[in-house]
Amino acid sequence: MVLPNIPITGTPGVGKTTLGKELASTSGLKYINVGDVAREGALYNGYGEEYECPILDEEKVEKGGVIVDYHGCDFFPERWFHAVFVLRTDNSILYKRLETRGYNEKKLGDKIECEIFQVLYEEAMLSYKEDIVHQLPSSTSEELEVNRSQILRWTEQWVKGHNP
Repeated sequence: MVLPNIPITGTPGVGKTTLGKELASTSGLKYINVGDVAREGALYNGYGEEYECPILDEEKVEKGGVIVDYHGCDFFPERWFHAVFVLRTDNSILYKRLETRGYNEKKLGDKIECEIFQVLYEEAMLSYKEDIVHQLPSSTSEELEVNRSQILRWTEQWVKGHNP
């Protein structure tokens, strides 16, 4: 069975990990937190000196059936993903979430500014076809549940349409 790849992206603190793990538990897709995987080295096949970052092993991602959790998505090839979900959170709620993580004032300010100016949403819109980029509110547990249901419905429709 062919399964889709979807990234869940957004400013740190918007709920990517919570949503991604909940989706994985009910969708049949594998959850990958790029930050965790980077530390483990599981999706990498080397290190790029020019950009001082690990080099992703494309074959491990291109197989399909993956929910990718990362704060950015503009450097992933467009061919990897079938839909892109960008989570957005009210700035005052986001500030409190990041503050509880122990972010210093500089880091807090940078992340809130990123959210205010929709940096990650704009990156997604510039990197992928507009019709596959979806912006979802993620300030409350109710919105989390709506997002989970919406992405599950999208996944089910995609699977039906790509598996005769």
